[in-house]
Amino acid sequence: MIDRRTAVALLASPLVLSGCGGAAAASRPEPALPPAPGPASAPTTAPQTSAAPAPRRIPGLGPRTWAAIPARSRQVVVATGRGRNSPLSTVVLYERTANGWQAGAGGPGHNALHGWSDHHMAGDLRSPVGVYTLTDAGGRLPYPGTRLPYDHSNGFASTGTGFEGEPLTGSFDYVIAIDYNREPGTSPLDWTRPLGASRGGGIWIHVDHGGPTHGCLGIAKAHMRELLRALDPHRHPVVAMGYADWLAR
Repeated sequence: MIDRRTAVALLASPLVLSGCGGAAAASRPEPALPPAPGPASAPTTAPQTSAAPAPRRIPGLGPRTWAAIPARSRQVVVATGRGRNSPLSTVVLYERTANGWQAGAGGPGHNALHGWSDHHMAGDLRSPVGVYTLTDAGGRLPYPGTRLPYDHSNGFASTGTGFEGEPLTGSFDYVIAIDYNREPGTSPLDWTRPLGASRGGGIWIHVDHGGPTHGCLGIAKAHMRELLRALDPHRHPVVAMGYADWLAR
């Protein structure tokens, strides 16, 4: 993928990322048969273990959230907040296979300082709940091998300190734009706001700086690189994000 460079000014609003994880359980193995009586009993058969099938739906997502995921999507990043007013989240990538939805790597992260909102406004310090497409990426560091269009730019600068006094340097080394109030197919730095500036914007998945965000999702740098390399536009990736009770509706 060739890097996309833009001259667009850096977005003013900070970003936050969250995640969740899970694994399929294994079924109980069948016990080996005892040897037949007699001096020369037949050899026993080794126990057979088979993994349980992958779930047909993603765990933790209720009917309403599930209905919002496009039928063509084969990759869903699930960002599960600890509570409506909590800045703590878990982020996990699920991929649809022939056997069901398989959970990939995941880990802890942060969302906005005041938690979540179903009507995000600029400056409310809450992350928007919902299901959003993931179409564009970028960062201060060179192309990391993602299939998403990637804008390598020094415009992804982050300075100062976060809400808990943590340095923000490096937060935008890698970012994935969440298509909330933005124009898909443009650099994450693009300032277009289809819902208007009052509804906020610049909601990204980015490198976790160790504290709450203004509205984005933050995850560990290694997790960020892994996510960038996994996401594939041909699999129509989306993010389902919100606190656990909201996602379960």
